Amino acid sequence: MTHSNPRLPAIYLSHGGGPWPFMDLGPQMGAAMQPLADYLRGLVGRLPQRPRAVLMVSAHWEAPQPMLMTHPRPPMLFDYTGYPPHTYQLQWPAATALDLVPQVQSLLAGAGFRVGTDPERGWDHGTFVPMMLVLPQADIPVLQLSLLHDMDPARHLAMGAALAPLREQGVLLLGSGNSYHNMRGFGHASSTAPSQAFDEWLVQTVAMPAPQRTERLLAWAGAPGARACHPREEHLLPLHVMAGAALEDPGQASLQAFVMAVHNTCVQFG
Repeated sequence: MTHSNPRLPAIYLSHGGGPWPFMDLGPQMGAAMQPLADYLRGLVGRLPQRPRAVLMVSAHWEAPQPMLMTHPRPPMLFDYTGYPPHTYQLQWPAATALDLVPQVQSLLAGAGFRVGTDPERGWDHGTFVPMMLVLPQADIPVLQLSLLHDMDPARHLAMGAALAPLREQGVLLLGSGNSYHNMRGFGHASSTAPSQAFDEWLVQTVAMPAPQRTERLLAWAGAPGARACHPREEHLLPLHVMAGAALEDPGQASLQAFVMAVHNTCVQFG
């Protein structure tokens, strides 16, 4: 008698700012960020099984079509500026999950996407910063998938739905962004109310049955505080990919934090 693998969740991470875990943030900011650090460090241990691979969608890679990183051992892409010199020496030597590439291409092609590959690109900080806490030993292979330039919520939901079968096959789906991402709003008291309004809408939305959840995510820009929190939505759309991959599984806020005067939330489906 055979037993199927437990279905792994699809998780949306608010990844924080720049290389934050590897800097002296000071007592106040350090305390504010500690819950996210603890959440990320404990993520694999909370799963029903250890994944054989991770599929990562980062807010920091966009392309006209879905793209997959295919460098066997991607270099580091330090796509942040103005941080201490040592944060440009960080290393996270994870291997690419190359065995997933044909399957991901096939699944997305079945949903009408033409998928490209990039054999040169390295891990951007939307991937390596949280993953250095999630997988400090870099001992599970990771395949990184791009967002789409067009920022179309329907297409990102469709990408996720196409990838849902991977959850039954030992692949952890992660979307890395921030549920609040207005660089001019961080640290300002005037940002608290809109961030709270959008956060409440988000937490309510992900917990809804799939048809209502999809309807609301398609119209996310009309939510309370939406454009105050996301003048541009690249840090939100990894959530849409994860929600698409959730299929009928409900979502819930797996971490809610208050940092730099704004609310930030991580979401787990399944």
